[in-house]
Amino acid sequence: MSPLARPALDPELAVLLTSMPLVPAITDELLTQFRQVPSTPLEVLLGSRTVDRREVIAPAADGADIPLTVFTPAAATGNAACVYWMHGGGMIMGDRYSQLDIPLEWLDAAGAVVVTVDYRLAPEHGGTTPVEDCYHGLLWIAEHCDDLGIDPAKIVIAGTSAGGGLAAGVALMARDLGGPPILAQILSCPMLDHGNTTISSLQYSGEPAVWTRETNAYAWNAVLAEIPDDLIPAYISPSRAGDLSGLPAAYIDVGSAEVFRDEDVDYATRIWASGGQAELHVWAGGCHGFDSLFPHAELAIAARRARTDWLTRTLNSVRTHD
Repeated sequence: MSPLARPALDPELAVLLTSMPLVPAITDELLTQFRQVPSTPLEVLLGSRTVDRREVIAPAADGADIPLTVFTPAAATGNAACVYWMHGGGMIMGDRYSQLDIPLEWLDAAGAVVVTVDYRLAPEHGGTTPVEDCYHGLLWIAEHCDDLGIDPAKIVIAGTSAGGGLAAGVALMARDLGGPPILAQILSCPMLDHGNTTISSLQYSGEPAVWTRETNAYAWNAVLAEIPDDLIPAYISPSRAGDLSGLPAAYIDVGSAEVFRDEDVDYATRIWASGGQAELHVWAGGCHGFDSLFPHAELAIAARRARTDWLTRTLNSVRTHD
């Protein structure tokens, strides 16, 4: 079967991608290599910001240690918003500093305390371990709001790619388990559906891309290899959730030229169908992760601005009703 036509890339992104090594599928060998690439030094990410950095440990469900880093702006008022950040990387790579420049923009714009989590990665720790680690990080934050100077009514969970999927799973867990209240969820190009059968999944198969259907299958297999398909819980594959009512307001964005497009649009549509609130942006010509890969591209600037504006409006709505 000939490959499906793909939506055209944004012209600026198309040029930028020519300098990026793209692969049709990840392998065990490539995963090892990717994991050995050092993260951007924290000092570079923080730049000239004056922040208080605190390293803490939260207990996982099985008693393991979950490292968290807390970044508090110097001008924190004692009742700040909190953005709880879950990194991308397919749940198979990355760390709590991955894509950190995104939530640090919200530290700047909203004076938010940013907390990042090092959830355990598959295949070493598959099943629901990644999302459970993230959920227990949320429990730790809620228990330490006073100590952290956080207003418990202004906790926002956020993530990109796999982290966006984990944030969606944490929102479902908090709803179902009577967990801490969450004001909002920001899901950027989230990885929501292990099924890997949408039109956009099929469009990004067989040829190199930032994230292909084959790479997606590799990552999901690493996470779910030991779980029969009919027993895969919605907490790790949120598209499985039959009921999306009662969730915090969601901001969902994705590029039109990427594998997760259709599952993300479907998730927003089902939130609306359940009576919930979601703001959806599909950025024409955006590849997977374009806003973090190429933050100075015009499309990325627009996407990041729109996301930050939504967060600011959402936080302001809480202050309005205090």
